[in-house]
Amino acid sequence: MTRIAVTGVTGNLGRLVVEDLLAKVPPGDLVALARTPEKAADLPGRGVEVRRGDHDDAVSLDAALQGIEVLLLVSGPDMTPGVRLRQHRTVIDRAVRAGVRRIVYTSAAGAENGQGPAADHPATEEALHTSGTAYTVLRNALYSEAFLGTALAQARQTGEITSSTGGRPLNTARLRDLALAASAALTGAGHENATYELYGPLWTYPELAVALARVLGGPVGYREVTDAEAGWLGSLFPAVRAGALAATGPDLARLLGRPAAGLEETAAALAARMGG
Repeated sequence: MTRIAVTGVTGNLGRLVVEDLLAKVPPGDLVALARTPEKAADLPGRGVEVRRGDHDDAVSLDAALQGIEVLLLVSGPDMTPGVRLRQHRTVIDRAVRAGVRRIVYTSAAGAENGQGPAADHPATEEALHTSGTAYTVLRNALYSEAFLGTALAQARQTGEITSSTGGRPLNTARLRDLALAASAALTGAGHENATYELYGPLWTYPELAVALARVLGGPVGYREVTDAEAGWLGSLFPAVRAGALAATGPDLARLLGRPAAGLEETAAALAARMGG
C-alpha cells in the first residue's frame, strides 16, 4: 500500500479525511501531521502515526515527511498577508526533498481569479506545477455549513431567513463531501496532475427556506435585506448577485461516485449536530 500523510488533522476538513482513510489504509500506512501532536492524541490508538509537522519549521517537516508517498496539503488557516503562501511553499519544497511522489492540495473554486487572500491559491498551484512532483488540485467550493448554519439559527430564532442575494443561485458543498473527495483523490488512480472543480448543487435562499421548513417541521419565511443587514455573509452577497458563485461541474460527484449532498440532506445533518 501507499503511505499517506495528511496535514491539518486538528481542523475540520483534515480530521474528516483521516476518518475516511482509516477504513481504506492499513494500520501503519496513515500518518497525521500536526503542529501540536497532543491535539491528535486519540489517533495513535486507532492505527494512525502522528508526527509533528509545523509549516513554519522546515526541519520538523524534513522528519515528518520521511517515507511518505502521497501528501494531502490542507490549505493553511493563517490569512496574514504573505504567511500562508510562504508556508505552502515550504511544505511543497520539503515534500519534494523527502521524495513525496504526489501532493494533493485543497485549493478554492475559481482559484484562477483569486485576489487578496485568495491569491494564495493560484500561487500555491503554480508552486505545485513547477515543483517537479505529481500533484492533484482540489478546488473546493465554499462550505455549505457556513451558510446553512447561520440560516438554521436564524430560522429557529425568528421563523424566517434573510439574505441580500436577490434570489440568485450560489454553489457550496458539504464539508463531509469535500473530505470524501479528498480521500478518493489520495487513494484512487488516475489523479496525477489533475485539477478538479468541486461544486455541489446550485441553490437559492428561497429554496433553503423551503428545505429548512421540512427539516424543522414548521414554516420558515424568506426576506430580502440589505448587505449591511445580512450580517457577516453580507460581504459575499454582492458576488452572489453578480453570478460569481453560480458555477457548476461534475467533478465532485465523480470523485464521490454519487451525487453531492443537496440542501435538505445537509441541513438535516447540521440540525442534528446543532441539536434538534
